[in-house]
Amino acid sequence: MSDYMGGTGVQYHVRTKKGDVGRYCILTGDPGRVGKIASLLDDAKHVVTNREYVTYTGLLEGVRVSVSSTGIGGPSAAISIQELFASGCDTFIRVGTCGGIDLDVQGGDVVVATAAVRAEGTAREYASIEYPAVADLDVVNALVGSAKSQNRRYHAGVVQCKDSFYGQHDPDKMPVGYRLKELWNEYFMMGCKASEMESATLFIVAQYLRARCGTVLSVVGNQEREKRGMPNEFCHDPEAAISVAVEAIRRLIASDK
Repeated sequence: MSDYMGGTGVQYHVRTKKGDVGRYCILTGDPGRVGKIASLLDDAKHVVTNREYVTYTGLLEGVRVSVSSTGIGGPSAAISIQELFASGCDTFIRVGTCGGIDLDVQGGDVVVATAAVRAEGTAREYASIEYPAVADLDVVNALVGSAKSQNRRYHAGVVQCKDSFYGQHDPDKMPVGYRLKELWNEYFMMGCKASEMESATLFIVAQYLRARCGTVLSVVGNQEREKRGMPNEFCHDPEAAISVAVEAIRRLIASDK
């Protein structure tokens, strides 16, 4: 995979190169979250910041592990994983937040994505819509095992990925709101666990690259519970998902040895 920095090996957007990152990488949308996650590693150091991409590398169990931000949505997430892969990463865990869809999914819970509904556009430039966006089984198992070991209230299943945040939260103001609500009801009836914005793209690009990728999400709240007058606690702290992701990386390191 070619770089765009004059043969230096430095990737054009993320600005990393081979030797800057570890095999294992935690991805998070918010650049401001990278330092917090990296602080859970040993001897973590800032590598580079460019645009929405912030990257740190440290050690876990003596193995190099990186943390990098993707920004919001599929286009920037695809760039991130593709350029980090070219720099040496091959195992990715997305850590983020989501809104619950299934009524059992509540604020503060953890969702491990097994697959993702491709209601976004970026992945269609990698694979036709018939090709499924599926998480890597080893990564899913590590995440579920991690959540269980920490006694987290967790859910494993399909998540929905979209490009428009406000298309989800204010569809009545959208010209195609009727269609958005129709699709949302379909996902709800199919038992979709939660909605977010990056996993479908990451899973498809990872499959193309022959990389491993999974997702763990902290649930902010659940608008379906809100609609029905059910208790709907809000939680804006992604600590649960971060903790599950770090322990999952630890498990993958052990199983890969």
